Amino acid sequence: MIDQGRLASFLLGKYPVCHDIANDKDLRVFVMDFKNRFMKKSSPLSKIVFDNKIHVINNALGLHSYVSRVQGGKLKSKNEIRISAVFKKAPLEFLSMIVVHELAHLKEKEHGKAFYQLCQHMLPDYYQLEFELRLYLIQLDIDGDIYSSQGN
Repeated sequence: MIDQGRLASFLLGKYPVCHDIANDKDLRVFVMDFKNRFMKKSSPLSKIVFDNKIHVINNALGLHSYVSRVQGGKLKSKNEIRISAVFKKAPLEFLSMIVVHELAHLKEKEHGKAFYQLCQHMLPDYYQLEFELRLYLIQLDIDGDIYSSQGN
């Protein structure tokens, strides 16, 4: 597909529009919906943001961090989810896959069998979405954003 210049048309055929989650507040609502449906009893999330500093091609799609701080003589821990700002313009399915991946880290720290079973429980087509998201990242790297003309 890459050699024949068909990657963008394949992606647009399967995922014709990008989501409309435009800011951190909307992202928080979206993430908390997944969390409340599938992981209600897991640790609370203190921060959920799009992060301009995450470079997806060389680094990660999103980050889950567990931050410990001393506050008033007590050790407080907070879970944070940061998703690369590149995904402000992406199909909802790809954003869902990243969110599910980061939420799974609340329960399973390592990328093992239990981790991926949890991802599939929350998103049954997780593996296919992960593969196609990697194709999307290749497309971004080769020719840039295919959704930039959609005005979101």
